This record gives sequence, structure tokens and C-alpha cells, in this order.
Amino acid sequence: MVRKTMILLVEDDDKLRNTIADYLQMNGFRVIACPDGSTALSEFSRYAESLDIILLDGMLPDIDGFDILKKIRKLSDVPVIILSARESERDQLSGFHLGADNYITKPFLLSVLKEHINALLARSSRFFEKDTDIIKGSVRLNTKERKVYLDNVPLSTTPREYDVLLLFAQNERIVLSRNTILDRVWGNSYFGDLRTVDTIVKQLRKKLDRHSDYIVSVYGVGYKFEVEHEE
Repeated sequence: MVRKTMILLVEDDDKLRNTIADYLQMNGFRVIACPDGSTALSEFSRYAESLDIILLDGMLPDIDGFDILKKIRKLSDVPVIILSARESERDQLSGFHLGADNYITKPFLLSVLKEHINALLARSSRFFEKDTDIIKGSVRLNTKERKVYLDNVPLSTTPREYDVLLLFAQNERIVLSRNTILDRVWGNSYFGDLRTVDTIVKQLRKKLDRHSDYIVSVYGVGYKFEVEHEE
């Protein structure tokens, strides 16, 4: 029997939670539905090793969704999609800073949500299939464990930072526009602000420290990853 993709759904609105759960189950997913943050953390602890993706309401009655995301990211790299009525750029960027893989504002179409889920699962599968290291200068990415090392010292990155750095490393010296980075990492169904890319790059440069110049800005276009700079 083929194992069904397991989704942890955290949504306090009963009608919306039941609607999403029913729709996803009709489309072949296994859904664990939680009405609040406390239940979500309990179910996460129970099923952490089996979860494929988490759909997390950003506004819950007992624990803020972003606080739940913080707790999850201390323990797991499982893909997380924030579902929130908070539409501001600040809230969306906060979600990404904390390790969200995607951010969908309410209201949304169930069919669009499903496509976001499928796209994220497809990218996650590609990242986990490979088991070789990618070494670029002082940076090493272990693609099997999704870990980054700088000068052989473990470097803490969010899932999104890792994905962007991996894209850069796989395309050394190739100029990538912000739109290309959004499409390749977030998926072409994502309609976020291009400044999201700049924020992730800023965070990566800070973490790369003295090797921050590996990520080169290309004025008016985007970025490229270059270990040995051409004169």
C-alpha cells in the first residue's frame, strides 16, 4: 500500500478547518486537524517523524502561530505553510524569517492551496533525494541532511535560507534574477514581494560573515554566487 502524504492542519475556525481537511482527504492526503496551538504541539510531538507538511494558522486563540513555528523549527525541518489573515509585508517577512516555507493569505482557493502543497512537496523530495555534498569555497552543503557548513563549522540556516543557498551553489557564476529565485525556490504559484529575496540574501550574507562576498549583487537584475571573483 502506498503511504499517504501526512499533513498537520492547524486552524481554529471550525468551518474552515473541516472544509480544508475534507478537501485534502478527498485528494488523497492524510490530515491531522487541530483547533488550537496546544493540540497542534501535542500532535506534532506524536507524529513528528511521519509528517510531510504543516499548514499553520498564523492567528490562534491560545498560542500565536509564529510562536508555534519557532518551537517546530527548533526540532524539525518539516515544510510549513502559514495560512493567515495578516496580509502585511511585515507579517509575511516575519514568517519567512522564522522558517516558514510559504505564506498564503486568507481567503484562498482550496485548489490553489493544493497546488502550493504539491509544489512544496515536490521540491522537498528533490532536495532529500541526493546524498552528495556540494562544496563551494569555504561553504559545504550536505544535501542529504540539508545542513550547511562554513569552514567545516555547522551553520544554522532556516529552510528557506538553505534552499536559496543551494540554488546559488548549484548555479555558480550564473546571474539569477529575483523572479527566477522566487520561481525556483518558492514556486511559480507564489505571488510574494521581490523584496523577500533581498531579505533572505541579507540574512545569508550575515551568516556567511567574512565570506559574504560569495553572493554578488548584479545591479538591476538579481544575484550570482561566485567563490573566486573575476578581475
